[in-house]
Amino acid sequence: MTALPGETPGTVGTDTPQDTVSPPEAGAEGPEHTEAPDASAAPDTPDAPDAPEGTESSGTPADVEEDAEGDTEEDAEGDAEHAAGDATADAAPAEATPAAELSEAQAELAAQRKLRERIEQRKAEKAAPIAAGTGLSGTAADLLAAVRAVESGEKAGTAFFDSPAPAARRPAPAAAQPPRAPAPAAAPTAQPASPEALDAVRAVLTEGGAPEALAGPAVGALGEQAAELLRTDPWQLLAVPGVRPEQADGFARALLGAACGPDDGRRTSALVGWLLERAALQGHTALDAGTVRAALAERAVGDPDAAVRDAVEEGVALVFREGEELEPDDTEAEDGEAGLAEDADAAPEPVQVLLGLDRYALAEESLADGLARLVNACEKAADWTEAAAAAPSPSAAELIRTTAAAGLVAHSGGEAARAEPAALIAAARGLGLRALGATHSEDGRRRLAAATGDPDTAVTLAGLLSGAQGPGRDEDGALALDLLVVLDAPQLDVEGAAVLVEALADGARLVLSGDPGVLGSAGAGRVFADVLASHACPQVVSRTPDPGPIGELVSGIGIGELNQVDAPGKEVVIVPVRDAGEAVHRTVQLVADSVPRAFSIPAEETQVITVGHGGAAGTRALNEALKQRLNPGPGRFGGFDPGDRVVHVPAPGRTVPGVVRSADAEGLRLDCGGVPVVVPQERVESSVRHGWALSAHQAAGMRWPAAVVVLPGDAAQGLSRPWVYTAFGRGERHLSVVHGVDQALPHAVAQVPAPERTTRLRPLLEALPTPDASS
Repeated sequence: MTALPGETPGTVGTDTPQDTVSPPEAGAEGPEHTEAPDASAAPDTPDAPDAPEGTESSGTPADVEEDAEGDTEEDAEGDAEHAAGDATADAAPAEATPAAELSEAQAELAAQRKLRERIEQRKAEKAAPIAAGTGLSGTAADLLAAVRAVESGEKAGTAFFDSPAPAARRPAPAAAQPPRAPAPAAAPTAQPASPEALDAVRAVLTEGGAPEALAGPAVGALGEQAAELLRTDPWQLLAVPGVRPEQADGFARALLGAACGPDDGRRTSALVGWLLERAALQGHTALDAGTVRAALAERAVGDPDAAVRDAVEEGVALVFREGEELEPDDTEAEDGEAGLAEDADAAPEPVQVLLGLDRYALAEESLADGLARLVNACEKAADWTEAAAAAPSPSAAELIRTTAAAGLVAHSGGEAARAEPAALIAAARGLGLRALGATHSEDGRRRLAAATGDPDTAVTLAGLLSGAQGPGRDEDGALALDLLVVLDAPQLDVEGAAVLVEALADGARLVLSGDPGVLGSAGAGRVFADVLASHACPQVVSRTPDPGPIGELVSGIGIGELNQVDAPGKEVVIVPVRDAGEAVHRTVQLVADSVPRAFSIPAEETQVITVGHGGAAGTRALNEALKQRLNPGPGRFGGFDPGDRVVHVPAPGRTVPGVVRSADAEGLRLDCGGVPVVVPQERVESSVRHGWALSAHQAAGMRWPAAVVVLPGDAAQGLSRPWVYTAFGRGERHLSVVHGVDQALPHAVAQVPAPERTTRLRPLLEALPTPDASS
């Protein structure tokens, strides 16, 4: 690795033992947080890796934690920003300006509501008595009908001996003809809180010593009856995004006085829900019951076992035993209570008892059922031999052959392997199938379209689900597709994946493709990893290596080795620094001068990536310094000027890079990859941030011609192998590493894997009948 002109080359040292990252309670990946109105900022305090941008609360409900950047990166110096329930606040306008179009975020939320309704209907049907034979389908159902017809005398037995052959499956269309897209619908707007409800909540908040600014979020979270709920159960304030237990305790003491106690059932149930929401922000869909009890004990709960049992009885949490098929109903709650009572006398637990929120439990169960449906409903005898023979690489041919014989396929590989799904899409469309690729980001969509040579073959996942992109829905409401290839599959969270699979018709094929080494999704779950680990479907591992010095470096990181690579063209450069101040200075120098001069890559095509948002070399400090150098201005549009690089977060987990063009009464006008976007004035502060510097989670699924990765000395605790793998792989032609962490970098690559996420999807998939699964 070499240095740019005028810079000092550095070397990468050997491993030295260090403590690994803290457990999930202290940090892990989590989705975005939005700032409450008039929330005051407190100094950054140490926190764990991969948390969202925000500020730590200082003891009052007003000091809530914020993140508008759509990231799950935690500051090396650590922003203490684990706010709960931010998905509601971030589900904001999508990237479409006409008022008549349905926003992506609103469409996603509507789809999730429909999904939950379907799940509840299915569960009700399961609970109802089943008439004999109604559970049969296909040939078995036909045979039963024939037997009953003969028994009743409706038909003679001989009538069934010469019955015609079943109708053949509909042939694939000769050419891809997308059905008519749905007519644009008026964009639904959130019903504003009534003035009476807001006034009533303000009165309760004032009485409890909380700021009136929380009235709007409280009504949004609790509904029009928020005032009455808060007065009878002050700990309901924890439902407001960003409010912490100590703040809710102070509010409750002011309202209840002597009637307020640490073991109040209202408090303990609210704490259980809050803990599970925090866990979801860190990627977990469930938590071990022992972990929840320990956290309750730390918060002065005298009888954590009773608190958990009460929360289960109140429906705040569902309880599951690993390896057992339990429905989230009253019987399950009773079994869970018995298991929790036994645990008080015996340690360790004979089986793992998990607690989870119903939304994630339903999503995981729906997703598992949907994936099994795709596995078993697809035609297995498709002949794609000629298409496979014409594939551009052996790995692409293997992927085509595997997809022809399976309804669900998992494909893994690095950046170069993205050519294989592109070849699959082209081959399927050549066979007359309705095939499409969906990516996590607009940048990924453009790269996929370039690889297939057809812009109509690529969409973003958000655009597909909202109907803004893709073929639309068929007459049954399913996506009008025969084959869907999802790239960047590690970025799928469990709720988004459940909505996607529910939208696929019976007989459709689904290919999940991605790099298992990158950081996981911003939302709860680890869908791609669970599908791989469960062996619920055929898996294709690409044999196409990533080229060049950057590809060689990143490939080594993926197996835990930080190798020194030959970079004759200065593709990889190490820039050693002593402290955070020097890191910021050298970063600005690289972006504004060294990289443009040496590689003819302009500053707007160079992306800075750092560990977190806070601290002396976090995204905020770097963006401030880069703006002063590259686009100085007064920030007259809510802190922004025309020409500023920004990121827009239209929904949790989605980061859309853009450039500020102007502002007017409608809001801040952005250009996001050629798509005009207007962010309403009230959403600018919470959903737009400067974007010269991003965190690795924000950068996942995107690439730039050059990347500058900043590792100040205080970033050591935020490093892990997936973080380094993701950050170092964002540059296509050049990678500069501003290196101030010494031995922490090789240590992280060799010994710090991704924090584990507790989920239920893998055992659910393993328990389902999937006769075509293979390893």
